[in-house]
Amino acid sequence: MARRTKRLFTIGYEQTPAKAVLDELEAAGVKLLVDVRAVAASRRPGFSKNQLAAGLDERGISYLHLKGLGTPKSGREAARSGKFGLLHKIYAAHLKTAQAKEELDELSALVRKSGPVCILCYERDHAHCHRQWIAEIIEDRDGVKVENLAAPQV
Repeated sequence: MARRTKRLFTIGYEQTPAKAVLDELEAAGVKLLVDVRAVAASRRPGFSKNQLAAGLDERGISYLHLKGLGTPKSGREAARSGKFGLLHKIYAAHLKTAQAKEELDELSALVRKSGPVCILCYERDHAHCHRQWIAEIIEDRDGVKVENLAAPQV
């Protein structure tokens, strides 16, 4: 019998209402959303940690915040300035920290044993977000299939 490949989804919520993101996650069959923002707060309604967890819970989706996989402040500043090369350098160094390594291992284990998992961050375009690097590490490490979701914009 062929072994089913586990999937790891990613999604960003920039310019997207919470309902659209939740609808997209539900349609994809996501069972666990892993928030990889360093700071799980947002000015966008529905995306701060407690609001997001409550909205997910209403749809039968679990929530986990792995803040150690978030981008350090200096990396967020580089991203806001459009310095993606610097962001990559900062984040690569961050991934070598004990907390980031532990949380990568935790995410890896969750992807292997849980239903479909999705990692969330703010940036809409996964190519300009640290979540893509996380997804690539898990993909290489565990042979999972990565799919980037995009909910309709406002």
